[in-house]
Amino acid sequence: MSSNIDDLDDGRPETPAQRADRNWNEILQELRVLQTGTQILTGFLLALAFQASFAELEPAQRVFYLVLICLAALSAVVALAPVALHRAVFHLQVKPALVRVGHNALRGALALVSLLLVGVVAFVFDVVVGFGAPVVSGVVLGAIILVLWIVVPVYVRRRGRHNTR
Repeated sequence: MSSNIDDLDDGRPETPAQRADRNWNEILQELRVLQTGTQILTGFLLALAFQASFAELEPAQRVFYLVLICLAALSAVVALAPVALHRAVFHLQVKPALVRVGHNALRGALALVSLLLVGVVAFVFDVVVGFGAPVVSGVVLGAIILVLWIVVPVYVRRRGRHNTR
């Protein structure tokens, strides 16, 4: 094997630069999906404040709403951080570092979005139903996210490692 080919044995004969380019493109695709969902959720949250019934919210509900707005904004900022970094380091030959930062930002954005989703569902259940429904809905959705976003990927990774031996 020539010295310019990556030594990562995953069935892809790529140079390190090619692998970094491919990984960066995959991160960008995942960020696009995440941003679309986050933007829709943020728009929903922002529109709530302009509804007539918003004035009827309890003070604690208003605080919870503001926490959700902050989570939505923070998740957007974290998800956009790799793009801003890419602009700042464009043509500086640091794509592997950019991929690492993008990967970590995407993981952080997913964590923030999971909190945001659980919070929005709990908030809606609190406003519409009350009486403990926010806690139940938040715990159920949190458990589903935990299983689908953490448990299943860990299982697939372990199984994949086991199958490649």
